[in-house]
Amino acid sequence: QVQLVESGGGLVQAGGSLRLSCAASTRTFSNWNMAWLRQAPGKEREFAAAINWSGSTTLYADSVKGRFTISRDNAKNTVSLQMNSLKPEDTAVYYCAAGSTVTSIASRYNYWGQGTQVFVSS
Repeated sequence: QVQLVESGGGLVQAGGSLRLSCAASTRTFSNWNMAWLRQAPGKEREFAAAINWSGSTTLYADSVKGRFTISRDNAKNTVSLQMNSLKPEDTAVYYCAAGSTVTSIASRYNYWGQGTQVFVSS
């Protein structure tokens, strides 16, 4: 069982930055591949970024590539998402998720946090 709690969301102007964090309650955090996904109002949940168990491999959606950076600290059981050059279309609830593979397919992730809201004003 993996419990995930996100933090760091908020309101930011377009062009600004935010850093999201996800704390995992599990003794086996380093066994899990982690991801950030997001859901905008009226839209389906979509993949943003993922990182493998060791941090050696990352995967990004084209929409965030070059602006977002995912990282993890296995000693602290945390995964982070640094978001730069934010755009109004990045407005969404951001979810942290854990799974057995690094994938852009949301349904492949086994555990999810409750989400943190990010709002980017124009």
